[in-house]
Formats: sequence, structure tokens, C-alpha cells
Amino acid sequence: MTDYAVVIPTLVRDTLADCLAALAAATGPKPREIVLVDDRPDPDRADLQHPLSVLGDLRERTTVLRGGARGPAAARNTGARAVTAPWAAFLDDDVQVGPHWCEQLTQDLDEAGPDIAGVQGVIAVPLPGARRPTDWERNTAALAQARWITADMAYRTDALKQVDGFDERFPHAFREDADLALRLLDAGWRIRQGRRTTRHPVRPADRWVSLRSQRGNADDALMLSLHGPNWWHRAVAPRGRLRGHLAVTGAGAAAVVLALAGRRRAAGVAAAGWALGTAEFAWSRIAPGPRTRYEITTMAVTSTLIPPLASWHWLSGRWRYRDAPPWPEVAR
Repeated sequence: MTDYAVVIPTLVRDTLADCLAALAAATGPKPREIVLVDDRPDPDRADLQHPLSVLGDLRERTTVLRGGARGPAAARNTGARAVTAPWAAFLDDDVQVGPHWCEQLTQDLDEAGPDIAGVQGVIAVPLPGARRPTDWERNTAALAQARWITADMAYRTDALKQVDGFDERFPHAFREDADLALRLLDAGWRIRQGRRTTRHPVRPADRWVSLRSQRGNADDALMLSLHGPNWWHRAVAPRGRLRGHLAVTGAGAAAVVLALAGRRRAAGVAAAGWALGTAEFAWSRIAPGPRTRYEITTMAVTSTLIPPLASWHWLSGRWRYRDAPPWPEVAR
């Protein structure tokens, strides 16, 4: 039976207690150790009293470390360096493992050959059955199809050490998982899909969450510098609408410049291009959703703001990471 540890980076959100309760209730061999990495700027241990209390007998196996508010990649490295087990199973603090997760995880790990660096869990995102899902709910549901997602991913600690763990240049919970997986594959390891199941509920979010998500375009720029122009294909990652956002933003900027230059006809053509592109983008988000007044208003406003925001984060990321050195190749 393969020994393992569980590493959970956390901002001590309300979801942490449910995450730990599900882990404590899961049947099967328990983890040798649980490492919580509190990544808040000013951790308050009092906030952890309730989440830790739901662990029951696992409480004595649990260690809490400070992450220093350096982001999830750094927090996972902090946790991985602290474990002594041959495998580290990473969980996000907003997931709930299945009722037989510990048993299924050990089976996944026992079946992993010596060339297997990681075994991914199956992510299930529950969606409302009485109505169409919102844009935010659909985006969360896409996690169920994501490769190498660290919401539930187990890695050999030796493999993590070989490639120096997660790249801490990724400040958000975005692309740091794909970057690590690509480096492990380049080093000769393999990553396989396991059978254990973890539930990832949709977190409550305000209407501006899609705007904050555009920061991930800078992480895509870093991926381009580190892994080259075909990284999307290698990572089986959707390209998204970046090219369209750049085109719509360019049309809007051109309309303003041409209008100031007195070229009204050309400005009108550019403005029409911007309006059509923005309207198409908004409708693509409204059509599959519940089409409530709140959702339609949110989609209309954010669809106007997303293209310039996405373009800004992408271009600023390209500039910021223009000289980012890729990780050196490592050979097993």
C-alpha cells in the first residue's frame, strides 16, 4: 500500500471546513500527514480552529504552515517540501473529496508504474438542474475537463524535487499546473488519469468575477515564453478568445484615433467593427445562460470591458516576461 500526504494551500475561506470534513470522512487508508499552507498576508490562527476541529483523529497528523501570501504555486511548494511521504496529493480548499477517496487514491497510486510522476483525480462540478447555468457556473464546470488540474492531483515527491516543483513566477491559480506537467513530461515522466472522484462546487461570486479572471492572460504570456508557441496544443488548453479580444480592442482604439483625426467615415467603420465584435461576444455568453435581467446586464457590461482588459493583461505580460528564461531541461 502506497503511503501519501495531503497538501492544501488555503486562504481559510468558508469552504475549508467542508473540504477537511470530507477528507476526514473518506474511507480507506488515511494520509500519513496533512499540510495546510495558510497563504494569507496576516494569518490568524483563531480562524482555523473550526476547520481543524472537523478533522477528528486526523488533527494530530495535521501541520499548519505560513505561505507568506506568495500565491498558490509557492504555497504548494512550501507544503510539498514539508512532507515525508513518497506522494503528495494536492487539494484545493474549495473541493470535497468523494466518500471513498482515500481508498481510491491508494489504488491509483499502487497502480502507478515507476515512470508515472502524477495521477489526476476526476473532478465533478455540480450545476443547477432547474435552470441554465450562468457564465460563472459554466466556467467553473470547465474544470471537469481540464488536464492536470491541482484541485485533485497527486505527484511523486521525488519527481517534484527533480523539476524544482511549481514555478513561483505564476502568481495566480492559473497555468501553474500545466507548466509543471509540461516540465515533468519533458523530463521523461508520464501523468495518468486516476479513478478517484472529487466534487468541486461552484463558489459564490460577484458580477465582476469575469473581469478579475482576465489576469490569467498574463500567465498565458509567461507560458508562451517558457514553452513556446505550441504550448496550447501540448497542454490541450483552449485558446479562448484572445485573438478576438485584441481585434475588438484594436477596432475601438482605431475608432477613437480616427475620430480625433477628423476621419469620420473611417472612424465609423472601425466603431461598427468594435460594436459588432462586442455584441457577438456578449450574445455568446448570454445565449447559453439563464437570461435573467441580472445575468443579461452583467454579460452586457463585462463583455464590453473584457476585451480591453484581456488585451492589457496579455500585452503587459508579454512585456514583463519578454526575457523570462525557461526552465533548464532536466533528464531523468
